[in-house]
Amino acid sequence: MNKNSTPSSSSTQTKSSFSSLNQENIEPKVFGLSNSLKKFLFTSSFVLIIAYLIILALNNSTANFFLPYFVRKNYSKYTKFEMAQDNNAWKDAKSIYEFSAKDIDGNMVELSKYKGRVVLIVNVACNCGFTGSNYPQLSDLYTKHEKDGLSVLAFPCNQFGGQEPKPENEIKDFVKQFDVKFDMFSKINVNGDNAHPLYKYLKSKVDGTFGNFIKWNFSKFLINREGIPVKRYSPTTKPLEIETDILKLLEGKSL
Repeated sequence: MNKNSTPSSSSTQTKSSFSSLNQENIEPKVFGLSNSLKKFLFTSSFVLIIAYLIILALNNSTANFFLPYFVRKNYSKYTKFEMAQDNNAWKDAKSIYEFSAKDIDGNMVELSKYKGRVVLIVNVACNCGFTGSNYPQLSDLYTKHEKDGLSVLAFPCNQFGGQEPKPENEIKDFVKQFDVKFDMFSKINVNGDNAHPLYKYLKSKVDGTFGNFIKWNFSKFLINREGIPVKRYSPTTKPLEIETDILKLLEGKSL
């Protein structure tokens, strides 16, 4: 009986050893493959992010090429007057006073009318997630400081997610709910070759993060009393967070 039991015991030990071998040698390989895959995905994602940031940092035209189509579509057409003004003349401009733009009623406005005032320029949209917080705060800033010399210029733009699809007359009606008293302008483009000359000038004077192009609705430019852009704010910066800087400029101080 002992002789018969020995092979059985040996067989059991062999199976146990083989099972142990499988667990020790095979499972780590599977686990190791999983780790390798994770490392590969992480490295690939990191490289893609870095490449994208480099592209954005190159220049407006290159970055614009890689932007989603919905950001680049619906370019507006200029009048002959605006086209003549474009023609790279913005590169030689000394201040915003050398530009003009149509107001929301279609009347041409010379920005020289704002000489001596502190100006906040914003690209706006009716259907953006930032609309509900920005319009009331812009109105609040303007109401509080208009007599001290603050002007707010709002430029509707449909380049970001198609969030400003309304025509000018509907935009004008829409902003009444926010008691808007500041100056509203006609829809323009702020990025790309067809960007309004004013925005080409603004972007060239104040650098943006990862490229000078406008990132989204409600990007903001602060202009001093000499008509020079002095600071730029991201879409996530709320208007009231800019009040301290506005007060400094109104008091004749520099930022």
